[in-house]
Amino acid sequence: MSNYILKNESLIITLNDFGAELTSILEVSTNTEYLWNADPAYWKRHSPILFPFVGTLKHKSYCFQDHTYAMTPHGFVRDMTFSLMHSTEEEIWFSLDANEETLKKYPFLFRLELGYRLQGKLITVLWNVINKDDKKMYFSIGGHPAFNCPLPPTENQSDYYLSFDKVESLRYLHIDENGLVKKRSVKLQNLLTTDQGLLPIDPHMFDYDALIIENDQCHKVSLLDPSKAPYLTVTFDAPLFGLWSPAMKNAPFVCIEPWYGRCDANDFDDTLENREWGNSLAVGKEFNTSYTIELF
Repeated sequence: MSNYILKNESLIITLNDFGAELTSILEVSTNTEYLWNADPAYWKRHSPILFPFVGTLKHKSYCFQDHTYAMTPHGFVRDMTFSLMHSTEEEIWFSLDANEETLKKYPFLFRLELGYRLQGKLITVLWNVINKDDKKMYFSIGGHPAFNCPLPPTENQSDYYLSFDKVESLRYLHIDENGLVKKRSVKLQNLLTTDQGLLPIDPHMFDYDALIIENDQCHKVSLLDPSKAPYLTVTFDAPLFGLWSPAMKNAPFVCIEPWYGRCDANDFDDTLENREWGNSLAVGKEFNTSYTIELF
């Protein structure tokens, strides 16, 4: 594993080629760390990339063209070493290609390119998915960055706030004990009621695992300190996102996760082509997207 650094007058960010993962966001002037340190007592990761699946599959497997393939939650690339493509003072790119081992779990020839760009206090995370196969490719991709909340250890997570770029209440889905979305009949019962887009972080907010917000309800989520001042904003075009912190652990971080895909519903039929929120790529085509992390 090798670390790489991008830095300017405002921030120093650290990347690792294992999973092409962002592992540190350090503010220079205050020496404040904004990204979770991966303490395994709570969660052993910083900001993994989820590919070619987001979330858990109903039977820890899926079916494609009459074959069944086993798959771990969130896919496998977060546990693979990427190759360095190129880097400059403000931008770095990593790549991963399908190989003999990935084809046993995911029967597509893919190339995944992950980039990071640093401009002032703005970090842009870039994803390119390329179909190198001779058939249509099905995939999901997502981010899972964990941000320190609270920032100083003398404060509590429940002293902090989330804010959204939508003032109306947000509908969300719960995850059941198997890591699956509960049946659609429950959907209308789950509401995050905000005060003009502002939401206190309740100590029991994550008792039932992640909150999944679908259908382009929101494209900007901020963390606010006890004075209600924003210190970090995640902006994305993804049609859905997750909010997560380990259930009932009072963990000192919150994940804001842009997703193109999610876990299965508990009534799913296991067919890859039918996964809700899944994506497809024609032969030779690319899927290009990004999201940003901005500090204040």
